[in-house]
Amino acid sequence: MPNVMPEFRAPSAGERFFNRIFGYLVGFGLGFHYNYLLQVRGRKSGKLYSTPIDLLELDGKRFLVAPRGRTQWVRNAEAAGEITLKRRGFRQNFRLRTLSDAEKPAVLKAYLDAFRREVQRYFPVPAGSPPEAFLPLLEKYPAFELLPK
Repeated sequence: MPNVMPEFRAPSAGERFFNRIFGYLVGFGLGFHYNYLLQVRGRKSGKLYSTPIDLLELDGKRFLVAPRGRTQWVRNAEAAGEITLKRRGFRQNFRLRTLSDAEKPAVLKAYLDAFRREVQRYFPVPAGSPPEAFLPLLEKYPAFELLPK
């Protein structure tokens, strides 16, 4: 049985600092092809928040996974129903479709396999595990398909 994971894994001060610097770099177009700056309006403040993300492309579709759980960006995105991805001069708006429990295991597996170096520490199952290993984890990892707006 996998370890029990908290609903949200807050970043350390060092991780917050790194994310801020990395977010600026990604916004300027630096980073890997799958790195984007996710922008979303605050659900209470209306302020625009940004965070760097790893975008999973699978079978011609784009997916967002929250390896830290129900983060602020997840809550804001759920409330807004949309997000913007930014990278260099590229900016595109997307609607969100929450993945069903039947869809999530394959997407979580693909996400962990693709980005194991960056996100393995957030998952209690190792990269390369079968999709069934993710069944007990479904509610701990929000995942969305991005649909063009």
